Amino acid sequence: MNQFEKFWVLLVDTLWGLPLVIFILITSMYFSYISGLRPLIGFRHAFSVIFGKYNEKTSPGEVSHFQALMVALSGTIGMGNIAGVAIAINMGGAGAIFWMWIAGLFGMIIKFFTCTLSCLYRKKDENGIEQGGPMYFIECGLGKRFKLLAILFALGGLIGCIPMFQVNQLASFVHSEFSISPINTGILCLLIIGFVILGDIKRVGMIAARIVPFMFIIYLISSFVVIIININEVPKVLGDIFSSAFGMNAISGGATGLIFKEVLVTGIKRAIFSNEAGVGTEAMAHGAAKTKEPVREGLVAMLGPFIDTHIVCTCTALVILTSGISTSESGIIATAMSFNQALPNIGNMIVYLVFSLFAISTMITYSYYSLKCARYLFGKKIGDKYIYVYLVIIQLSTIWTQTTIINIIDCMFALMIFPTLLSTILLAKKVTSEMNIYFDKLKSLQ
Repeated sequence: MNQFEKFWVLLVDTLWGLPLVIFILITSMYFSYISGLRPLIGFRHAFSVIFGKYNEKTSPGEVSHFQALMVALSGTIGMGNIAGVAIAINMGGAGAIFWMWIAGLFGMIIKFFTCTLSCLYRKKDENGIEQGGPMYFIECGLGKRFKLLAILFALGGLIGCIPMFQVNQLASFVHSEFSISPINTGILCLLIIGFVILGDIKRVGMIAARIVPFMFIIYLISSFVVIIININEVPKVLGDIFSSAFGMNAISGGATGLIFKEVLVTGIKRAIFSNEAGVGTEAMAHGAAKTKEPVREGLVAMLGPFIDTHIVCTCTALVILTSGISTSESGIIATAMSFNQALPNIGNMIVYLVFSLFAISTMITYSYYSLKCARYLFGKKIGDKYIYVYLVIIQLSTIWTQTTIINIIDCMFALMIFPTLLSTILLAKKVTSEMNIYFDKLKSLQ
């Protein structure tokens, strides 16, 4: 391990300890308490919203509710759901999946709060277009004295939203399966991302709305087929998930505590890497929604962790754990081997197609997030030029190790979580007030 890798190992261990995990859990519990879990009542209503029942052409924003959700999902339904789940199992065992579920549930409430704020406090850019996201609701909702928090978030997003993990995993997979040089894969990714992101959020939204539903359905059907083939293993796997979540298989009490800590931290960390609840990235996507009702978009955003963690991540976990494959590999290769075990030859082709779509869609959305942070920090004129730096770094990520890349992203996510959640806590009462007003309006219309 060289000094560069050692630095990131040390930093991620410092930032991602129990204190941060406890902060995330306590924050989500606080949001659940002050909202009375009332946002969950709007779960069904959120589907009516994304299917266009409440679309208004004159509303501020740039994309529809459906497109905003698809942009957010294209960033979260990706390698985190596939490679990230495999890594979580490799590091924390089956019990890590239980904590991914818990994090996903709390993530729904967190996203409701952050994404409501993202539409409640928007700021016009140099072109007069209203922009939303944590940096904007921190600055507009809390005032100039909190701008340092907004800058901290944007700096984390500038680096954390470079799709290093996606490019690295895709390049690794393509090289393993087709002996194509990682550099060539990186160049192809560079060209695709460059073409799409130069069209800004409208092009990103249009492409996401086409790719995400297709890749979601393909992956879901493929996973169900594999799970049905291995259906006899499902009860045992579910038992392992619950029993190992609390370290019940540990040899001694001390070991139990250690295993529980590792499983808890790994599960929460990988869930956040997957659904990004509390990180603030999703708030940048939902902040672009065309709406006059911030709570409405908050309810739509709540669907993200449910689809991402409770459906897609669970499918991946069951595919891996029911396959019975024992391998030292982690990430995308382990998941591919699990699919191929149940579906020889065909499994590889499905994995190649879905992984490619997942990776590309996430790269496109992440490029939008990173560029948005650059524009906030440096202004639109200079910030737009950051895309060229961004595209160069994509090439480097094909040669860095998987562990180093994950550590870099985890560190940046930690830096984004703190300002996002702290500012949301300070503005939470405003969200609950808007929520009560909105639900009262809905009652009067029924």
